[in-house]
Amino acid sequence: MGVLFFESEIGLLKIAENDGFVTEINIAKEKGEDSITPLVLKARDELLEYFEGKRKEFTFPVKYEGTAFQNAVWRELLKIPYGKTASYFDIAKGINNEKALRAVGMAVGKNKLLIVVPCHRVINKNGSLGGFACGLEVKKKLLKIENII
Repeated sequence: MGVLFFESEIGLLKIAENDGFVTEINIAKEKGEDSITPLVLKARDELLEYFEGKRKEFTFPVKYEGTAFQNAVWRELLKIPYGKTASYFDIAKGINNEKALRAVGMAVGKNKLLIVVPCHRVINKNGSLGGFACGLEVKKKLLKIENII
């Protein structure tokens, strides 16, 4: 198991890996103890390239765990291309559950793989930014990196 904390464009990030998969990329409130592995270093390097505008896709293996519904939502998020957005309604439609907008929003908010599973690309149907678990300023920074706003 590996853990790495590093300062980024959006604040202190934590990367965690387990059994050869990155399982968490999230904003950390405080720096913890690093347990560096080649995989967390690779993930950090690719994230740094993303922040520099040099990387649009990630190559390290990820694993997310949640309910069947959450996993369906997160798989749908992975379909949103770099530099594009989708609405919560689009995500609900993509998982064949158009009435589940609130549940989709909750699942998006529980995403533990920030940036890689691009929850920041989900906006309201009317084009407004909507909410973001890490705060709207972080969402704006990520959308700006991708030239969305």
